[in-house]
Amino acid sequence: MNEDIRGGEAAAVRLARGAPLDEVLDVDDPAAWTGLDAGVRAWGGYGIEDLPDRAWVEALDGATGPPGGSGTGRWMFRSSRRGPEPDHGPSVEPRLAVALCHPDGHIREAALARVSDRPVLLPLVVIRAADWAAPVRDKARELLRVGLDMRTGLALAPLILRIGRRERGSYGVELLGAMLRRAPHGAPATLFVHPDRTVRRFAYRLAAEESLLSPDRFARTAAWDDDVVVQTLCAEAALAAVREGDGLDEVLEPLLAARNPRARSAGVTALRRAGRPERALEFLADRSALVRACARYVVRQHGSDPLSWYRQRCAQADDPALPPGAAIGLAECGERADAEALRLLLTHPAPAVRARAVAGLRTLDVTVVEDLRPLIDDPAPGVVREATLALLPSAALLPEAWLTERLTAQRPRHVRVAAERLATAAGLVVRLPVDAERGC
Repeated sequence: MNEDIRGGEAAAVRLARGAPLDEVLDVDDPAAWTGLDAGVRAWGGYGIEDLPDRAWVEALDGATGPPGGSGTGRWMFRSSRRGPEPDHGPSVEPRLAVALCHPDGHIREAALARVSDRPVLLPLVVIRAADWAAPVRDKARELLRVGLDMRTGLALAPLILRIGRRERGSYGVELLGAMLRRAPHGAPATLFVHPDRTVRRFAYRLAAEESLLSPDRFARTAAWDDDVVVQTLCAEAALAAVREGDGLDEVLEPLLAARNPRARSAGVTALRRAGRPERALEFLADRSALVRACARYVVRQHGSDPLSWYRQRCAQADDPALPPGAAIGLAECGERADAEALRLLLTHPAPAVRARAVAGLRTLDVTVVEDLRPLIDDPAPGVVREATLALLPSAALLPEAWLTERLTAQRPRHVRVAAERLATAAGLVVRLPVDAERGC
């Protein structure tokens, strides 16, 4: 925030002296406009003479007053690049931008009356629509209502949503939402793939509320989008849009096959509604704790016992295909007596199973130092990390000579790092070899 203000102050100085807007600001970046607004206020607090005053603003030609009064009430899309402003030269728009951010509300209000034919300043109208001063806010909202169309709305959506988080910022968001709802084909597709995740969330929330997308499109989006809010929104919208036995397959399959756990968990939970709770069994050993929990819920609702399934799977300690999620799943719903089955998995050939077995013992609070010490020398770093976490509370019980031996340069790096953490927890003063310190 301080960097935005400092950058805004520097921008304000240049704009007040007539530097072109697009040379001073990244006009497509919402942070540039909010930074300018904050920067002008901070800079103006020093009483700088370069700030445009009320007399300068009111002397501008072409004051149109608020929309709805005299004139057309429409924004005239004339770019400042087409030539100098009549009577005032090309520095009008940069200085007017500074006036729109002026600490004095009377100057901000007067500046708003001179912007309706200068669309490049519409981002500052968005900001002023959330102004703390009611006269400024009301005039800016009238201007925004007239100036916002599909083209400007799409361009300004990131800024509108950013300002929407402010105390008085909801007007622009509501205006944008109403405009998109009136669009012939719903929210434009560009919003669904917008790089700003806030814009994508807004677009998908609107699509869910208005049923603008098909259930299978919602399901596919939940499966591939990398934002957890969008994943949840779309998964819920997909499932809410279909009835039992009517198109549910088209929704369930993308959700169940999704890489992200939010979508998978929604699909697993929906298996009960779909009348297919037996499919939840294959997700009891999922790599995600959330998905495993949802699968256990569905299995229990079906009248089966997930604990029995976990015990049966983990009893096959020599099975090379044992899923790692079975080990941690047993600990999540098991008892301390199940620790014996997990101890047998500490020597399983799959590193992921060994690591999950250690994590399961820690979950059950059954960590025997002598069982876990050998795993500090495990060739798999993931196993060593889990063993280290399990041994840290008992680090004082580890022999000093044993720890010191694992700090030597001949040991693998992940072993040395683990030994250093355990030695430190035990209160020993140690120092890793130079090559092990790098990147730790």
